[in-house]
Amino acid sequence: MAVSSLSWDLPQPLPPVETEPENWYGLHTRPRHEKIVAHRLEERGVTTFLPLVTEVHRWSDRKKTVELPLFSCYVFARFTPNRADRLRIMRVDGVFGLVGTRGEGTAIPDEQIDAVRSLVETQLRWSSHPFLKIGQRVRIRSGALNGLEGILVSRNGDRTLVISIDAIQRSLAVRVEGYEVEPA
Repeated sequence: MAVSSLSWDLPQPLPPVETEPENWYGLHTRPRHEKIVAHRLEERGVTTFLPLVTEVHRWSDRKKTVELPLFSCYVFARFTPNRADRLRIMRVDGVFGLVGTRGEGTAIPDEQIDAVRSLVETQLRWSSHPFLKIGQRVRIRSGALNGLEGILVSRNGDRTLVISIDAIQRSLAVRVEGYEVEPA
């Protein structure tokens, strides 16, 4: 009686597919199309961030409160930096391109988006500020802005924290008198 052995070549389990992480990217838009671009992206399932500021506009016959984009011609979108997602974003009417090199876009750190979001949501007075590349990076350690990081500058004798979004070279400034500030 002959005994034969069968050997099965079982396929090895596939390694887990590593998905690329989602990052924030700046999108350059047509002038005065920021809100509609953000809306169209959200309809396609893309997470967006469009910081708005409220301003009172006066005409000869009336006053009206309007919400305007904080950074004109820019919308922030969170997506995976693969070819399919880039094409899906770029096909939205009103989008000129991704902010960054070679049309691929430069990822914006979550901390920079979170810092702008925190500042816009507070009731503190803040203002736009020229983009700064130099200066000491600091972190606020107390109060409503605890944990916020930015560049500390002196403006008219007041200590001011400048929060920057490097990719679009835009910044916001808020007075930090009375806050405990430490090097970041």
